[in-house]
Amino acid sequence: MAEENDTSHRKNGNENGKSNNGNEVEDNESEITNIDQESELEGENTYSSVEMKHKKKKALLEFRCRVENAILGSYLLGKPPKNLSPFKNKRAREQLRDITLWGVPLLPSKGHEGTDIVLLKFLKAKDFKVHEAFGMLWKTLKWRREYKTEGILDEKSDSDLENLVCLISRDKGGHPLCFLNYGLFKDKELYKKVFGSEEKCDKFLRWKVQNMEKVIKKLRFKNGGVDSIVQIIDLKNSPGPAMKELHSVSKKFMLLLQDYYPELIHKIVVINVPLWYYASHVLLLRVINLRTKRKFVFARPSKATKILLKIIAPENLPVEYGGLKRENDDDFTSADNASEHTIRANSAAHIEFPVTEAGVTMVWDLTVVGWDVSYKEEFIPDDEGSYKILLQNQKIMGECVRNSFYISEPGRIVLTIDNGALKKKRVLYRSKAKPTDPMYIFLK
Repeated sequence: MAEENDTSHRKNGNENGKSNNGNEVEDNESEITNIDQESELEGENTYSSVEMKHKKKKALLEFRCRVENAILGSYLLGKPPKNLSPFKNKRAREQLRDITLWGVPLLPSKGHEGTDIVLLKFLKAKDFKVHEAFGMLWKTLKWRREYKTEGILDEKSDSDLENLVCLISRDKGGHPLCFLNYGLFKDKELYKKVFGSEEKCDKFLRWKVQNMEKVIKKLRFKNGGVDSIVQIIDLKNSPGPAMKELHSVSKKFMLLLQDYYPELIHKIVVINVPLWYYASHVLLLRVINLRTKRKFVFARPSKATKILLKIIAPENLPVEYGGLKRENDDDFTSADNASEHTIRANSAAHIEFPVTEAGVTMVWDLTVVGWDVSYKEEFIPDDEGSYKILLQNQKIMGECVRNSFYISEPGRIVLTIDNGALKKKRVLYRSKAKPTDPMYIFLK
């Protein structure tokens, strides 16, 4: 364990989904899976808690009955053709009874625990108005049939777009994260290749739907499960207002999410936001509803890491965004929780990793929110007759540090961070001792 000479050190409070004060991190999914809880909608504040519970339970029961009757009556997807043979009609009825949405059976009498969760998403999107929720469900199923979403995961994706999306890790509430890096489109040739025609724009839109369906596979439609995602859009180095085609496709995709994927988006976090983006976002706000608007979170470049760390634990935030997560990491996993240290303005802090036995390799991660600090690493032996070893000395630290050192004698690794700024800085770090075979030097 690391030791420090500053009482401001504290263990990262995000372990096991808890906040720094020990309380559970707020998770809006609970209001979807538990209809006894009050909704956040402003309009519902006019009702008492008891009235809201009654309204939601009554709406769910009515919606269940309506969906059940529509499936058993074979009209959920529209009335079957009159000239259909009895054999084909019976087969169509059987297929409709097995109809699913996002892998969850829609027939309530099947008793699947995810059915109510899915139905509640439509009810919540329509403020628990059953008629409107049923219409939304019907339109969703009709669109999925026409858009052929059931086979979309088997379609081969464009290799040029592989680095555009990242589907690793989860936030503090367990929501799957979907990173979209629009900075890749600064390459004009790539941009033209992806958006050079209306047909190519439609193909890109279908690719975005395909990725949405991939993330949905990571959800758990069950009581206590996480059934919505967090989408993070990175605008760093993006080509700016010239991306008319991308803005158009993004607008179409946002409407698809709003109309056919109700309550599957927990948050949309837009980071590294340039000034020009706000103008284009104002146009988007004109076509999306209030519930969707509330899901947006924006962060300018200087605040991106700070905002992301509010919703994502440092162990799950990729290093390129100021976190500690690396791909194909052989040293640490997301279960290796980070500790946190606050450095006051115009002061230095020392973080120590004591090692009582020789023959191990100490590995450590460290990142500073806001960077712009001086940084030094040393190994200090316990034996006063041995020499200190300077491992690293950076005047300006600008990225996450990963380093290791083989311990040949008892001592301690000391990390010194000097904050010369007028604001306090957060340091996130972790360490691990890995047994290592002794290192021999062979002399000829």
